[in-house]
Amino acid sequence: MFTAIAGSYDLNNRVHSFLLDQRWRKYTVKRAEVRPGDAVVDVACGTGDLAEAFARTPAQSVIGVDFTHAMLERAKHRQNQSEDRSITNIVYVEGDAMALPLADACCDVLSIAFGLRNVQEPKAAIDEFARVLRPGGRLVILEFDRPSFAPIRWGHDLYTKVIMPRTATWISRDRSGAYRYLPRSVQTFLSRERILDLMRQTGLEEVSAKSLSGGICACYFGRKP
Repeated sequence: MFTAIAGSYDLNNRVHSFLLDQRWRKYTVKRAEVRPGDAVVDVACGTGDLAEAFARTPAQSVIGVDFTHAMLERAKHRQNQSEDRSITNIVYVEGDAMALPLADACCDVLSIAFGLRNVQEPKAAIDEFARVLRPGGRLVILEFDRPSFAPIRWGHDLYTKVIMPRTATWISRDRSGAYRYLPRSVQTFLSRERILDLMRQTGLEEVSAKSLSGGICACYFGRKP
């Protein structure tokens, strides 16, 4: 499914978020508290948006991991075509969020944006994230949510359930049903409270969630003791 939409993924993200996706990623990078020399891993990196944002920080290294080969190919193409030299050192790796091809305690920051809901076992993935984080390392999760304020929620549901699936499918010429699946995955995914609980079960501290854009999405944070 993600292979089918890889070619139009960036365009659909920009159009259907009204460019808010860039603002959300910028906040996520800020929340990660990247320090000079940090090693960053971005899981479910897709075409590289968030990995590139981290590469522009004082981080020493950035690894992007994704399960879909076609997404990584798009990320590498963007990297090769860019004149921004800060992103040339990103390393892209094919891998599963529940079994990362990375050593224990190898990174200071681990991020995942709009990918946790597509993982078969979110708890297994969060456990894996904690495994590769060093002591003091930060986990940041950016994920869609449902607004709690009723009028915003009604408008949001109309847009994501009715309008966006049609326009995104038209733009991508997709026949896989991806843009019918993606809104449903938000509706059926774990609640904010459940995600926070899973992070605490993994042993993370300072666990919190910040609503963005009226609750359209949330940025979760946790620190490994």
